[in-house]
Amino acid sequence: MNSTTFRARSGRRGLRGAALGAAVVAALLTTTACQGDDTGAAGPSATAPSTAAPSGSASAGGSTPTTASPSNDSGTGTAGPTATGTGDSGETGGGNGTRYADCEADGLSTAVELQDPAGETPRHFLLTVTNGSKTPCVLNEAPILRLKAGNDAPIVETLGEPDTEPVVVEGGGKAYAGLYVFGNDEGGEAEYDQSDRFTATLVAGEGTELRGTLVFDLPGGLDTVSVDDAARVNGWAGTEGLAMRPITQL
Repeated sequence: MNSTTFRARSGRRGLRGAALGAAVVAALLTTTACQGDDTGAAGPSATAPSTAAPSGSASAGGSTPTTASPSNDSGTGTAGPTATGTGDSGETGGGNGTRYADCEADGLSTAVELQDPAGETPRHFLLTVTNGSKTPCVLNEAPILRLKAGNDAPIVETLGEPDTEPVVVEGGGKAYAGLYVFGNDEGGEAEYDQSDRFTATLVAGEGTELRGTLVFDLPGGLDTVSVDDAARVNGWAGTEGLAMRPITQL
């Protein structure tokens, strides 16, 4: 009984082992087939990272012109002159050394202030121009000033060397020039003349030509002032003090 029972169990174990062995072999075959399929599918995927780098470089190269154009437009100032048709980098109004155009006579309003105390001979005047535009403009050197109307009138000499740095007048801003008109004491023997206004032509930057004349009417209370060849004008300045300081020494 015991031996019979043992053989029966042993037979069952043999059959069970054979079945398990067959299952393992089937499983291994299935796994091998799957791995073969996965490997085939993974082939392009595995090589994708190696091809992604060139693709990324091409993409970066393609995006460079898009970013380069705004950079050139905003950072170098070359777009401005190109738009205005000038070839000078950073300049638009001719050779004034700035990116702004020269001021035009018809874009400026004028005013004159007497700087001498009441009762003294009028000699010192502050000339003021106001930029009526919203766009900055440039005044160069000193105005070409005449104390009498007409282009035949003598030009007032500039006091010293005018500042070669241009004065940028902001939109709505002001610029100033000091003027000394009369050097002789009252009752002196030297000849002098009378003037009821001053006229000025603006100095243009290199390569430009300006037209028009600024007229500076005398301030209220003065019909005429005495003028002579001792008259001097200071260069344009950004403040009243800079414009008048050298003139008040005369």
